[in-house]
Amino acid sequence: MTRFAVLPILVSQTVDSALLARVTAVRDVVWGVPLIVLLVGTGLYLTLLLRGLQFRKLGHALYLALFKRTEEGADGDISHFQALMTALAATVGTGNIVGVATAISAGGPGALFWMWVTGLVGMATKYSEAVLGVRFRETDARGEKSGGPMYYLENGIRWGSLGRILAVSFALFATVAAFGIGNGVQSNSVAEAVSNATGFSRLTVGLATAFLVATVILGGVRSIGRFTGVFVPLMILLYMGAATLVLILNVERIPDAFRLVFDHAFSGQAAAGGAVGYTIGQAIRNGVSRGVFSNESGLGTGAIAAAAAQTREPVRQALISMTQTFIDTLVVCTFTGIVILSTGTWELGLDGATMTQQAFSTGLPGQWGQNLVALCLSFFAFSTILGWSYYGERNLQYLVGSRAIVPYRLLFVAVTALAAVLKLDVVWLVSDVMNGLMALPNLIGLLLLSGFVLRETRAYFTRHGDGVPRP
Repeated sequence: MTRFAVLPILVSQTVDSALLARVTAVRDVVWGVPLIVLLVGTGLYLTLLLRGLQFRKLGHALYLALFKRTEEGADGDISHFQALMTALAATVGTGNIVGVATAISAGGPGALFWMWVTGLVGMATKYSEAVLGVRFRETDARGEKSGGPMYYLENGIRWGSLGRILAVSFALFATVAAFGIGNGVQSNSVAEAVSNATGFSRLTVGLATAFLVATVILGGVRSIGRFTGVFVPLMILLYMGAATLVLILNVERIPDAFRLVFDHAFSGQAAAGGAVGYTIGQAIRNGVSRGVFSNESGLGTGAIAAAAAQTREPVRQALISMTQTFIDTLVVCTFTGIVILSTGTWELGLDGATMTQQAFSTGLPGQWGQNLVALCLSFFAFSTILGWSYYGERNLQYLVGSRAIVPYRLLFVAVTALAAVLKLDVVWLVSDVMNGLMALPNLIGLLLLSGFVLRETRAYFTRHGDGVPRP
């Protein structure tokens, strides 16, 4: 190869490296201390305002989510359960496998504790988002319900044009994020996992994934709701069953795994003898950011799914919606983290899906563990594509109207196929930036509308005689 042939490659690599460095710097600024404080602080404020409603009403909320039938004659497009499963489809994804491992790799075992904190206060955030999402939802020209932060920001905030500015900002960021974190990086993860496990080319896997996505999303939210209502519970049960088996086989190490979590959450670990060192700051930053990446509390996306539910009561659907954060972070992410810690694979210097695959391979005989993680990663990523397809569609519809829906769905399917064969390092980072930027207008809106959430909550429990929250 001549120097003239090598030069373009070197220039390309330099440009790619420079772009990657710039986007990484932007990501670090967006996901810096101010946003983390705002995310956790908003959840903590709402927790205090509602007097720990997510703890007092969790049992009742799980009952409503899993056993209560849909309200007869209520407006909406999908059932309570299907709305919950659509939200879970979008959040129980690569964050539960890759995100947990990344948090532990970069922040140590203590990062799992801060993921729990994010999940616990995030339940109040998710509850508040859903109350507002249902309360301010609208009926579009096709007779379907549309709701979410873009609607409650514009219609709920009455300070001049502030609400409209926040709503448009959210919708723009969310539409871009839908193609990135909600589609491209997920399709790429499916292609890599399936290709490695089966030997099929990434293009073949991408085309197959795109075909399956098209069969579901072209039918709209009702089709997505019916599919996720069956697929998501089975997907979660498969993964949880495998994780439970690993923990049973390593039951004597479980107490030490929890001890590591609490010890490292507040003390950190100095580097010694070649080991990786972790600080408390690293544990908090990685735990909170990966926790939000996993459960999306504060991003406002769950309110979009909640708004489609068949209900007359915003608070009832909000109670159901907050269980999504509990299931996602306090259950699924916890199982992943304890599997990693109890098998000792967190000390091997691995990262991401490789760490989780190694943990399951260590805990289960033969190649079962590695293949199972690859299968679950594919399922989780596929379900995320479905959930985010609806989120992106609703945000684009808010911006330009219903005429964009069919072209959007077709483009979304095309991106699913194309992303399977692309290098997506920059897309991952840009998606991370979009997630952070989505959170900003939504969190501002939640703080400004928190009094409305409290009044709705009091009124509901007054009517139903069940523990009225007091200031």
